[in-house]
Amino acid sequence: MDFSQVLARRRMVRNYTDQSVDEGALDRIAASALRAPSAGNSQAIGVVVVTDSQVRSDIAHLAGEEGYVSAGFDPWISGAPAHIVISVSETVYRDRYAEPDKLGPDGQVIEWPIPYWWVDAGAALMAVLLTAVDEDLAAGFLGVHSVPDLANTLRLPDDHIPIGVVTIGHPAPDRRSGSLDRPKKTKGSAIHRDHWGEDD
Repeated sequence: MDFSQVLARRRMVRNYTDQSVDEGALDRIAASALRAPSAGNSQAIGVVVVTDSQVRSDIAHLAGEEGYVSAGFDPWISGAPAHIVISVSETVYRDRYAEPDKLGPDGQVIEWPIPYWWVDAGAALMAVLLTAVDEDLAAGFLGVHSVPDLANTLRLPDDHIPIGVVTIGHPAPDRRSGSLDRPKKTKGSAIHRDHWGEDD
């Protein structure tokens, strides 16, 4: 599929058919997370692929899917045939940037005005979302704030923090999110050249 088509087709899908997902496709989607940028080549991203129905149900329960369904939505978390959970270790980044080649000009560990572990985790997430579309599948994302105790459920290492759950499957008709009713920004209001605004 042409990359422009992948971008155009990407959307958050919250309902899936019961058709299984090809294991090869799942492997490629999961592996794409490891192709995302990694500051200092820290390689601190972890990926858990969940296909076991009980574990998917456990994640759905943690996320309060029952309340979601009672509000008229589809059971998109438990109904998705696969979940991909991306996690990241801040510790690995801090250890990497304490190595000699990453110290600042003064020989000290750099300040972190931007926590690049989150930047890289977001890049890994986007790689997964786009690869799912390229595999002719659909994906949705549920942030970790909605899934308490996800790390324990998946037995992640103590230093790994999940950013959320990507649901993967073949798309089924879903109820439109109210968030989509917000007006889209125009290119002119979001994209600037050379400077954000005009000089006074």
